[in-house]
Amino acid sequence: MVQRYVRVKCTETNNIYYGRLNLNHSVEVYNAPPWLGGDAIGLELAADTYQLLVPSVPSKIVAIGKNYANHAAEMGGEVPKEPLIFLKPTTTLLAHGESIHYPKISQKLEYEGELALIIGEICKDCNIPQAQQKIWGYTIANDVTARDLQRLDGQWTRAKSFDTFCPLGPWIVKEIDSEAILHTFLNDETEPRQSAPISEMSFSPAKIVSFISQIMTLFPGDIILTGTPQGVGEMKSGDRVRVEIEGIGALQNRIVSGLDWMAASSESDYRLPEKL
Repeated sequence: MVQRYVRVKCTETNNIYYGRLNLNHSVEVYNAPPWLGGDAIGLELAADTYQLLVPSVPSKIVAIGKNYANHAAEMGGEVPKEPLIFLKPTTTLLAHGESIHYPKISQKLEYEGELALIIGEICKDCNIPQAQQKIWGYTIANDVTARDLQRLDGQWTRAKSFDTFCPLGPWIVKEIDSEAILHTFLNDETEPRQSAPISEMSFSPAKIVSFISQIMTLFPGDIILTGTPQGVGEMKSGDRVRVEIEGIGALQNRIVSGLDWMAASSESDYRLPEKL
């Protein structure tokens, strides 16, 4: 059985822990992040005594654009000769079940389901085999984008950097099948808006990490978003978006705006996905 690693807040004490998720949804608490050698401390949190948080707290989030040829084509371009990187601030991070804020200044918000990497060791000037060893685990991300602002600006920082624009989780797994399928669903639709094997990436996870490490030092817990496949589309206030990756699980968030955002901020839904 695949092990799932989480970061949670105990609702009784407000203490925050890393740990391992059990099949009965209880959490075996660790004394540190598992990529830093954390071990179980003999404390177990029952399923109804914790809230799921974003599974890693990084020093930075590095993302890749146009890494699937069919998505590059739907955006009117081609896959670049080298990985195209950009940064998202850590204030974009959002846990499973929490709500994406629809900014007042945007009129077109879009989902981008992606595989995310968690770095386990300091990574600087690594070749591809070395970079593969620096990837500790895998999770799911939604690179939320204000598409109208992206096109208006001609660059991506504002469009991808609003608070809540990087839902991540719900947990981390150590391994993933290279042919795992990524699906993105909107609301109760049974047909996915996005559906592609992660093997369709033009640049592999190890190539991406190696490339980034030639530019900046990656630290344990850092997050790398690997790009999105064809099928990106619009989300409106009130919609629910769910990104699934085989072998990991499902990340679901809803979109809210105005007064709904204030209510959602204080009444976040941290329920586990139905499928483990």
